[in-house]
Amino acid sequence: MKKEDIHFGDWQRMFFGDVPAGFYWEVVLRIAVIYLVLMVSMRLMGKRMASQLSRNEMIAMVSLAAAIGVPLQAPDRGILAAVVIAIVVIAIQQLAAWLASRNQVLESVTQGDLTILVADGEMKLHNMKKTGITRERTFAQLRGSGIRHLGQVKRLYFEASGSFTFIPADDVPAGLGVLPENDTEFSSRVYHTTDELVCKRCGKLMPYYHHSTKCANCGSNELTTAVK
Repeated sequence: MKKEDIHFGDWQRMFFGDVPAGFYWEVVLRIAVIYLVLMVSMRLMGKRMASQLSRNEMIAMVSLAAAIGVPLQAPDRGILAAVVIAIVVIAIQQLAAWLASRNQVLESVTQGDLTILVADGEMKLHNMKKTGITRERTFAQLRGSGIRHLGQVKRLYFEASGSFTFIPADDVPAGLGVLPENDTEFSSRVYHTTDELVCKRCGKLMPYYHHSTKCANCGSNELTTAVK
């Protein structure tokens, strides 16, 4: 389309495009066929497509979405191309899943692996940096699980699927509070301060005999009172 053909107020072009009215009846049939293709594709790719998507499932979903857009909008493009793309996507996804189920190394490469974000009340700063998970997001995730301080956390995993898995500690020591610092009124009612110190950066609990002003774990000199 030439630029001189585009002008404001051309409601026919804006709402109906440059296709004949009969094409919209054809669109109904195209949508029905594409919907059937997608339904069969999702069924063949298994129940995991209905749950939280892994990397491979996400790639397959994006590929299918890209394939169906063109035949729905372009009258000169046939549906067969979308069907062929769907068949290829399903075949590749099923092959990758089959190979990954028989090779753990390949599964880690294609699907990713879990990352430990918090272990025994300590934040694993290197892992958090590697995965792009910030301290604030970690705290928000823990608050969403009903956690008030890091001493309550045995493990916090960042799964390969992008979800979080929380395991509570059995014997709960004091730890670094995860409530927002600006919510002092609520924190004063929830927390019981202790005589122990904790690193404000990584959450490592300092032993009673610790006399240094630096954290032995991350080297930070920001220490604060541990809470229960």
